[in-house]
Amino acid sequence: MAEESISPAGEKFSIPRKEDYPAEFKRVRALAQAARGEGKEVVVVMGVGFVGAVMAAIIADTDDARTGKPGKFVIGCQRPSTRSYWKIPLLNRGQSPVKAEDPQVDPMIARCVLQKKTLTASYNSDCLKLADCVVVDVQCDYTKHDLGRMRTGQAEMSALEATMRTIGQKIDPKCLVLIETTVAPGTTEFVAWPIMKKAFAARGIRSAPLLAHSFERVMPGREYVSSIRDFWRVCSGCTPAARRRVVKFLQEVLNTRDYPLTVMDRPIESETTKIVENSYRATILAFLNEWSLFAERNGVDLIKVIQAIKVRPTHSNIIFPGPGIGGYCLPKDGGLGYWAYKHILGFEDGDEVFRITPAAIDINDTRGLHVAELVRDALRNMGRYIAGADVLICGASYRQDVGDTRYSGSEMVVRKLTEMGAEIRVHDPYVHHWYELEKQDVYPAPGHSWARFFRNQDALAGTRVQNDLAKALRGAEALVLAVPHGLYLDL
Repeated sequence: MAEESISPAGEKFSIPRKEDYPAEFKRVRALAQAARGEGKEVVVVMGVGFVGAVMAAIIADTDDARTGKPGKFVIGCQRPSTRSYWKIPLLNRGQSPVKAEDPQVDPMIARCVLQKKTLTASYNSDCLKLADCVVVDVQCDYTKHDLGRMRTGQAEMSALEATMRTIGQKIDPKCLVLIETTVAPGTTEFVAWPIMKKAFAARGIRSAPLLAHSFERVMPGREYVSSIRDFWRVCSGCTPAARRRVVKFLQEVLNTRDYPLTVMDRPIESETTKIVENSYRATILAFLNEWSLFAERNGVDLIKVIQAIKVRPTHSNIIFPGPGIGGYCLPKDGGLGYWAYKHILGFEDGDEVFRITPAAIDINDTRGLHVAELVRDALRNMGRYIAGADVLICGASYRQDVGDTRYSGSEMVVRKLTEMGAEIRVHDPYVHHWYELEKQDVYPAPGHSWARFFRNQDALAGTRVQNDLAKALRGAEALVLAVPHGLYLDL
């Protein structure tokens, strides 16, 4: 029986067979040759997830500054796994594989695929042979083995390493390879670079790979596209030639006129920039956690305190703490730095050097547990027990006015309340499926669900997010406003 890949909407797609690969390569080769005949560069984007799909569309939507005509032809490449293959046929229909609140995303992908004919997608990695440039958007995760103990975790490098090996085996030596993924500091120079050089040597290629790094600063929401195209970028290259090529490429596809590039000398500098940037934000949020506890126990309105502080221009970006930190980057990026210090860079004193970064991540990861305790205590003060209580969680996403549930602080609240016996219902105007609950056996990856840290989690697979607030409220004994969506602020 043929394997299938099922989209979030439930549509099934048969996984390609080995005998399908030659015809698929013939298809993309014909498209690439035609595009190159029109003067376009061929760009392969490896990975068409949250970053790669939109980055591919932005590149494909780029017009040449001199001619005003499309300057790039883009092939989005995704391995044909049961988990991810569905993205390929969706993209080739002109449909976005990522749900976005930004009204630019869906029309841009449809325009590039169906009208401009500058974007296609393929499962055959032989498309790398056709590339003038490869953009790598393959995840580099950090797996936490214990709740609230970041130090015991590890970086998941295997997918990125395999991708770099495949790239080195197939690309033209003059092809630029740009790692856009957030990676552990040292990855580009000390992991990816040796892999590519070894692959080149096996092919008898003496030239150095043109390998560069430039991390994304994607922000899901209504500014999704702008957070990639119209935002400041940092870049670097392993060689001067790679540095020149990546600067030229980014200047062609991004708005570097209004948002100038910052060019670093070495990839480890640009890699560290992303890790420190996100660790700083995570640390500020963890710092405010202790002051929120102080305020809670002493009758202080922390919202007023923060508003008073923000009047001062130097502190205008202070962030209000929620039930957790959430999102894909902030909960893990400090862990990548901590892990790299020992396992890539070779130092053994990481526990002495890194004191604040791990503590901040641990605090943020477990903050939602305190929210669950507050609900329990409030019900007890009303003469009720948390066990069997109907609790409505308003807000499943990790930040306001978006539908992204990755590592949402609300998930920790739900899991702890469920462990204590509460009956949970969820409302969110932006989230239609909370896959971390509905498919907790495979989300965010098999064996990696937060469910493993709690008891009584099986029933959460039946959770369905409600979009009708009035209906969701009926019969609720407790209400947790977990995310400041505009809908809730207007109540």
